[in-house]
Amino acid sequence: MELISSGQNPKIKELLALQEKSRERRKAGLFVVEGRRELAQCLAAGFEPDTVFICPEIYDSDSEPDGEFCGAKVFRVSGEVYEKIAYRGGTEGVIAEIKNKERRLEDIILGENPLVIVLESVEKPGNLGAVLRSADAAGADAVIICDPLTDLYNPNLIRASLGSVFTRQVAAATSEDTIAWLKTKGLRVLTAQLQDSSLYYDTPMTGPTAIVMGTESTGLTGIWREAADHRIRIPMLGQLDSLNVSVSASILLFEAVRQRQSVADK
Repeated sequence: MELISSGQNPKIKELLALQEKSRERRKAGLFVVEGRRELAQCLAAGFEPDTVFICPEIYDSDSEPDGEFCGAKVFRVSGEVYEKIAYRGGTEGVIAEIKNKERRLEDIILGENPLVIVLESVEKPGNLGAVLRSADAAGADAVIICDPLTDLYNPNLIRASLGSVFTRQVAAATSEDTIAWLKTKGLRVLTAQLQDSSLYYDTPMTGPTAIVMGTESTGLTGIWREAADHRIRIPMLGQLDSLNVSVSASILLFEAVRQRQSVADK
């Protein structure tokens, strides 16, 4: 394996560009995954590595599964270079460029009694990542990002999700296509909104359910309000009128889990 000891190496410049710019990710058809856990989840989800950078001073090669980087170009990097390309410490000395693949509604496979969360135009990658973590913890079938304002392979999203962007089925689509897909699949659409809504814990979520959430500042657009089978809200007892979208998603997802478990226990 070639050793890269300069931050001016063209491969390092390419990696940094992929980390920083969605335009470069789209152009190259690549995205970046940092850390052994996140990379393992990515590869287990069927993504193909293109280039892998390993820092021998940190990376534990003895724990590397056979064929982990099969087919990828592998480079060793010095500790100084790794500090330049790594976003955070404790990532086991490995960063990879991964081949992109489109994640579409038609690729989602739903279970017998599906639970799906839909996010409309949520912009902050950290919020999206946190919602994905909650979706994974709640065992949701899928997360659908409608009219996304950030790409699904933003490094901040991957980091914030702790790799759950790979452990859950995720798709990006328009609101119109998503509404049609949900109706075709027989999911009941519950929109989180303050207006004309019922308390979330008074709303049945035991059947096939899609929980739909918008931005904290503007909420959901009219197309979702009209498509709703039921409108739900979380009671706000203080002076503010909204929670962080990831917090709200956790509350609603685990209410669905609670209701379903209650039915299963009877």
